Amino acid sequence: MSGAGAFALALAGAALSAAPAEAALNGPVATKNGLVKGIPGSSPGVTEFRGIPFGAAPVGPLRWRAPQPVANWTGVRDASKWGDVCMQPTAKGRSLGVNLATDLPDSPKMSEDCLNLNVFTPATKAGQKLPVMVWVYGGAYNEGGGNMPISDGNRLAQKGVIIVTFNYRVGAFGFLSHPELTKESGHNASGNQALADSIAALEWVKANIAAFGGDPDNVTIFGQSAGACIDAFLVGSPQAKGLFKRAISESGEWMGLGIAKMAPLDRQEQATVAAAEKAGAKSLADMRAMSAADVMKAFRNQGGTVDGYYVPEDLSKTFAEGKQNPVDVLVGSNGAELSFGGGGKVTVDSLKGRLTNQYKDLAPLALAAYAPKTDAEAAQLAAQQSGDTLAWGQRLYADDMAKIGKQSWIYHFTFHPPGPPSNPDPGPTHASEIAYVFNNLEKPHEIPDASSPELSAKDPKAIKLADQMGSYWTNFAKTGNPNGPGLPNWPAVKTLKPGETMVLDAAPGKGEALTPAMIKLYQAVYDRDVGIH
Repeated sequence: MSGAGAFALALAGAALSAAPAEAALNGPVATKNGLVKGIPGSSPGVTEFRGIPFGAAPVGPLRWRAPQPVANWTGVRDASKWGDVCMQPTAKGRSLGVNLATDLPDSPKMSEDCLNLNVFTPATKAGQKLPVMVWVYGGAYNEGGGNMPISDGNRLAQKGVIIVTFNYRVGAFGFLSHPELTKESGHNASGNQALADSIAALEWVKANIAAFGGDPDNVTIFGQSAGACIDAFLVGSPQAKGLFKRAISESGEWMGLGIAKMAPLDRQEQATVAAAEKAGAKSLADMRAMSAADVMKAFRNQGGTVDGYYVPEDLSKTFAEGKQNPVDVLVGSNGAELSFGGGGKVTVDSLKGRLTNQYKDLAPLALAAYAPKTDAEAAQLAAQQSGDTLAWGQRLYADDMAKIGKQSWIYHFTFHPPGPPSNPDPGPTHASEIAYVFNNLEKPHEIPDASSPELSAKDPKAIKLADQMGSYWTNFAKTGNPNGPGLPNWPAVKTLKPGETMVLDAAPGKGEALTPAMIKLYQAVYDRDVGIH
């Protein structure tokens, strides 16, 4: 097809999607808590249900506790509007881009009463047993919501799956340990409230999704960055066993975006007590009496914690010993992950200095892995190096799952989206792939990568890749294997050499993500900093 022909087809598709079709799943749907009534989705044949509660408001004495049951309601609940998003800082005027959960003209209000979810279903009746995909958003554990336009599930649902997006508590509301919280929990743990929220959402899916046409026994979790890390926590958590069959982690795993041990509970508790004393809060009751705004000022999110319950031990040990939940996985990262922040001109000498400072005793390995001959090569390697650690960690994740006999797949997203004349080649930075997974090319990116959503939505190569990636992801959700008719072959991890991967680009196929020297470097970093085999 010519570029003009593809452009015309894209415009026609966009016009079709813009006109809401008659809702396919007509009439109220019966959840365990009451009836809900959805609306026609923006894509033909899809019905949307927004703002369905899956947990009681975590306020007052419930602040920082695991989600409690939702009260039943009578009559038909209107599910046409987004529920409140969780408390988080807004970011209007931020150079990195606004907060897509809170800062758009139609963003819902924020509150602590935010444990709600959304369903995008192509089903025409209950009990159709369609595969279910539950999206876990990113945002550095500090921001995000199930309402973000980039993760609108309409187009992905058209490929024969049900998409669920949900809110989990972020910032200090979602990741905070405290000795009194640990004591009152009933299982001597605290700090992973966001993980508890995720499990509660999955329990809601297990109990209710059949009414929306879904198969509660074929659930795939998928997420990016912080959401990818939460997915990995869930794969490693005994409390999530049996709630999902497959997992996708885009640019993140249990170690985060680097290579490190997970934080222990006692250290997290001590940090909270110190911050509370500084804020004048002498007890948990004092902390619960604080306003939400004061909580955000006084405390920081602590990330995933080895709490002894949701996360019984450092998950590097869990995965290395094959004790994780036995699920199929699809994981990967992007070609220029963390290069969006700039950092000034890079030269051969400046890169050498940076690597020496960063890796210290392992500097000789780093200098062997990254040895540019020109400043232009140095700049390219600097942009790439920011994500190579992540690529190594994703391969560790994939290999650990293959070792226990599960279907395991890895990718490297390297497509360079079209950009404006001022920045024609922005590269595949962190979160760039989300627009392609959901086929939402025209919508604002979670992290603006200097590409142009408007140009991407008209670009034949971008349009084709978005369709292919949506098919890969949904095929995986259906069968545990991303391959399908008309798609370039995606090789399983167990058939790949170290450093090899599935390269997702204009012409997808097997390629190299890491050189032998890079693998040697990152293995040495893991041995030094984590030391678990």
